[in-house]
Amino acid sequence: MLKTQQKYLLKMSGNKQQLKVLVSGGGTGGHIFPALSIANEVRRRYPESRILFVGAEGRMEMEKVPAAGYNIIGLPVSGFDRKHLLRNFKVVARLMKSMGLAKKILNDFQPDIAIGVGGYASGPMLKAAQKQGIPTLLQEQNSYAGVTNKLLAAKADCICVAYEGMERFFPQEKIVLTGNPVRRNLLECGATPEQARQAMGVDPNKKTILIIGGSLGARTINNAISGSLDMIGKAIDDVQVIWQTGKIYDQQCREALMASGVKNVAQMPFISNMDMAYRAADLVVSRAGASSISELQLLGKPAILVPSPNVAEDHQTKNAMALVNRGAAIMVADADAGNRLVETMLTIVADEARIAELGKNVEAMALRDAAEHIVDEVEKIVGVNKQ
Repeated sequence: MLKTQQKYLLKMSGNKQQLKVLVSGGGTGGHIFPALSIANEVRRRYPESRILFVGAEGRMEMEKVPAAGYNIIGLPVSGFDRKHLLRNFKVVARLMKSMGLAKKILNDFQPDIAIGVGGYASGPMLKAAQKQGIPTLLQEQNSYAGVTNKLLAAKADCICVAYEGMERFFPQEKIVLTGNPVRRNLLECGATPEQARQAMGVDPNKKTILIIGGSLGARTINNAISGSLDMIGKAIDDVQVIWQTGKIYDQQCREALMASGVKNVAQMPFISNMDMAYRAADLVVSRAGASSISELQLLGKPAILVPSPNVAEDHQTKNAMALVNRGAAIMVADADAGNRLVETMLTIVADEARIAELGKNVEAMALRDAAEHIVDEVEKIVGVNKQ
C-alpha cells in the first residue's frame, strides 16, 4: 500500500485538487445510484476533480449519468446468456473489443484510481486498470457478491461492502464495511407524511401502501395487484395504495384499474419524487435489490420484499433473507405473490404494532454516510494529504 500511495500521491495547489477518478459499472439503478453518490462526494470534497464514468452501451447509465452532469463513455459489453449458450460468441467478441477500448480510455484519461460498482462494464475497465497498476476500489452492494467483483477482488486495493460476512467472497484484509450509498434527497425530505401524501395526489389522512417495481416495473408484482384490485377496493376504509407500475406495464395496469372501478389506488408508470413517495408510505412493497434495501434501512420503512428470480445467483432472495432473519422485513416469494401478496400487505398495514416493530428493526440495520466512508477509502488509497 505504501508504494501505491507514494506512486499516486496527489499534488495540491492551494485548495485545488488534481484528482482524476474513473467510475465504472451500471446496468440498473442499483449500480448507478451508488456510483453517482460516490462521484458527488468526490466532487463535493474536490471541486476541481475530473470524474469520468464508463458504462455499457444501451444501458440505463448512458442516460442517467449525463443527466447528473457527468461525462460517460459506453463499452459494447454485455452479460453472458445462460439460456442460449451459442449467443455467447458475440458476447466474447464484445468483451474483447471492450478490453481494447478500456486500455485506450485509461491511456487517454490516466486516472488516479478506478472505482468499480458492479455491472457489465466494470469487468473490462477495472481489469485493464489493474493490469496497468492503477489502484482499484470495488463497491459490492449485495449480500451475495457478483461474479465481476469476485474476479477482480484479488488485485483490488479495497472492497467496500454493505453486509457482514463478505469474507466468504473476498480477502478479509481488503474488506471495509461502509454500506450502500443512496440518493441524498431521500434522506433530506422535510415533509410530513400528510404533506407527502398530498404531494403524491392521494388522501393525506389514510394509511398508505407504496408499491414499487423499479423504473421498468415488476411483472409479478403488477399481476398480483391487477388480479386482486377488488380485494384492495374492499379493504378497510382508511387504506390506500400508490402503485408504481413501470413504463412497460403502464397501459395494461391503468386499464385494469379503470375496469375495476377501485378508487383507493393511485397508479402511475414512474415516480420522479421518490423522497415524497417514501415519506408518504406506512408500508412499502418492493423487489429486493441492494439499493432499495439500503433505502428502506436508512428511512426505517417497514417492507414486504418480493425478490426477483431473474437475477444472478438469486442474490435478491439472499438480500431479503438478511432482513427477514432479523425481523426487519417480510418476504413473499415471487412464485407465491399472486396468491399471497395483497392479503399479506393488507394484513400488515392494519397491524400497527407489527409495522412499528418492522420499522425499528430495519432502521437498526442501516449503515449511514456510506458515500463519505467510501471516499475516505479512496483518499487512503491515492494518498491524499488533507489540509
